This record gives sequence, structure tokens and C-alpha cells, in this order.
Amino acid sequence: MATTLTSAEEAGRCLATPTAYTDEARLHEALTLLRRESPVRRVEADGYRPFWAVTRHADVLEIERDNALWLSAPRPVLRRAEVDAALEAHRARGDGLKTLVHTDDPEHRELRAIGADWFSPKAMRELQPRVRELARRYVDLLAEHGGRCDFVREVAAHYPLRVILSLLGLPESDFPLMLRLTQDLFGQDDDSRRRGGEEAAAHTSVLADLLGYFRELTAARRARPTGDLASAIANARVDGRPLSDADAASYYVIIATAGHDTTTSTIAGGLEALVRHPGELRRLREDPGLLAPAAEEMIRWVSPVKAFMRTAAADTAVRGTPIRAGESVLLSYPSANRDEEVFDGPFRFDVGRTPNRHLAFGAGVHYCLGAGLARMEIQALFAELVPRLAEVGLDGEPAWLATTFVGGLKTLPIRYALR
Repeated sequence: MATTLTSAEEAGRCLATPTAYTDEARLHEALTLLRRESPVRRVEADGYRPFWAVTRHADVLEIERDNALWLSAPRPVLRRAEVDAALEAHRARGDGLKTLVHTDDPEHRELRAIGADWFSPKAMRELQPRVRELARRYVDLLAEHGGRCDFVREVAAHYPLRVILSLLGLPESDFPLMLRLTQDLFGQDDDSRRRGGEEAAAHTSVLADLLGYFRELTAARRARPTGDLASAIANARVDGRPLSDADAASYYVIIATAGHDTTTSTIAGGLEALVRHPGELRRLREDPGLLAPAAEEMIRWVSPVKAFMRTAAADTAVRGTPIRAGESVLLSYPSANRDEEVFDGPFRFDVGRTPNRHLAFGAGVHYCLGAGLARMEIQALFAELVPRLAEVGLDGEPAWLATTFVGGLKTLPIRYALR
């Protein structure tokens, strides 16, 4: 793919081009151009409803924090117009996906409270032994692959999902199904993962499979609670009433999917960054105290959530650009996390970066519920892996997922020797 952009208009369209996220050089060229020349840019792209691209850290942060003016509903994610229409029709009928991502206060606050205790510092301390056990298991598995493997396929895609299944209380026998469904959900823009049929039909088919699975889970946990997060969701009440089957299923979906693919992308992208920056790998090996800032740098570097959308509740302006009520903005996290006004050497991977004010987990009321879990998983995996890596290098060219929402590496071929 060419890496020479001629205008801010062309750069803006990259944000509505899934394949742009498969070429990191071109993507960041586009985002750098937008930050410099047109940080609030109206984008009109074939197949998508128009939106305003917001690319500066300060503007993304301000919008995230003003949840009364900037609403998640009805357009929380950038989708093709036909997919938007299909999903909105399902939600109107009461059988569609409605998660924390899709809601605003007061409903958002009430729904968030259902899972909050399960992601508290106390809950994370209790879960930590299981996370460490799984991290050791997957590093041990690397030894069985003869010094060569696709790190995404063998480790990064599996380990975070096992953690999520443990938290929800789901059996390991359901692992293959959940892996396929979560990858299908976030891989709709990628030819290698797309199911047959038109895009809208394929997307709603995946959602139907996920919602169907979790409706059965809801019924089982209501009949026989087991003290896990799945039971807490199934038996939760809002204003004294139980969640509808659709709302309970939606809650499971956001926990299972958001807690999986985002961490998968960060772990894979974090290792790739260490491979390409051997000096930083050496720093991390020699100073384990850098593990926490290294994890934050991996999160910033990868920015696995590419964008969320917000819709203006009233006429307003962003950086002096008028935005009318009902118009939507796209918050570009990869751009905010490379903003030259905030980060010293934003294109330098630095395992000791401090401070690191990245926005990969969002901000304000929609700050990622599972941020603490993601940090713990990343640190646990690299705490096991880095001391045992005698050597590591690429064993072919990595490939990225085509997406406009959540994604990262879909293959990372490596060769390595373990101690």
C-alpha cells in the first residue's frame, strides 16, 4: 500500500477504510497529517454516514469527559451504513445488542454497577493466582513448538479468553466456540474472517449466535446460581427488576468480547514491539521493575480500540469547528496516543515511559471497566515470558486485521529460544 497522502480529505477517509489499519506506516502518516492540518475533519466515505474525525488528545479527552453533551447512543461505533441500519432495527425490536458501549446515563451507570465489584482491586487480587497460572501455562506451551510459532494463534488469542472464561465461570469446553464467535464479531471487516453473505447479514448472524449462547447461560444461572460473574449478571436487578434476556446476554457479550480481543491485540503487539526494539527488551529483562510502565507503553503503542463514536446532544464546537446536534464525531485513539503535544517522542517505543497519559482505556464515565484486569494479564504474561526468552526474532512478516473498531496483529510468526 502506498504511503504518500496528498490531502487531509484523503487522510480522513483512511479512518473509514478497514485496510488502512493493516498498514501502520500509512495509518500514522494519515493521523499525523490530520493532527497537523485538520484535527477536526469532516469525513464523507462511500458506504458510511458522514462523521467528524477528532484526532488530538486534548479534544478526545474533553469529549470523553462531557458525557451529557456527547452521547454514545445511537452510534457508538463506526459501521457501514447498512450495518448501522440493521443493528438499529434489531435494537428497536428489543432483540439487539445493548451494552455499556451503547448506553448513556442514567442507564449506563446502573448497568456498570452490576459488574463493578467483579473488576475492583480486591477482585483482581483474588483472581491474580489464576491469571499467573494461565500465563505460566502458555509460556510453557511455547517450549512445545520447537522454537517457531505464530504467537497470535498459539498464545495471544488464547490466554486472555481463558482468563475471561474463568471470571465468567464458563467451562473450558466452550473455549473453541467463544474464540470463533469473538473473532468473527471483530473480524467482520477482514476478508480472512468474514462469513459468507452480505456484511450486514453476516454481522447480525454472529450477534445472533452470541446472544443465543448467552440467553441459554442466563436461564441456567437463574435456575442454579454458581457464585460467578455469569450468575451476578443473570440475577442482577435494575430498579428492582431483573435484566431482560437480551440485556443480560448483551452484558455477557461485552465482557467476553471486549475483554478478549483488546488484550490479545496488546499482548501480540507488545511482543512485536519488543522484537523490533531489542534494546527495550534488554532493558525490561535487566530491570523487572519496568514491567508496569512497559505494559502501559504496549497499551499506548497498540491502542487496540481504534475508535469510538459520540453524537452531539446539542449544537456545539470542537476546536472552533461547529458541530450540529445529531452529528457524530469519531474519537481516534491511535492518533490521540501519538499526539506530539502530549507525548515526548510519540513514535519511540519506551518501556520506561513516564508519565504515560494514553487514552487507550478511554476516560470519564466510559473508562474501561476491565482496565485493571487487562493490565494484570499483560504484566503476568510478560513477567513469565521475558526472563525465559534467550532470543527471539521475526520468522516472517506479521499481518494486521482489517478493522475500523478493535484489532491488531492477526499473525505474528516468531522464532525463539527459551531458557
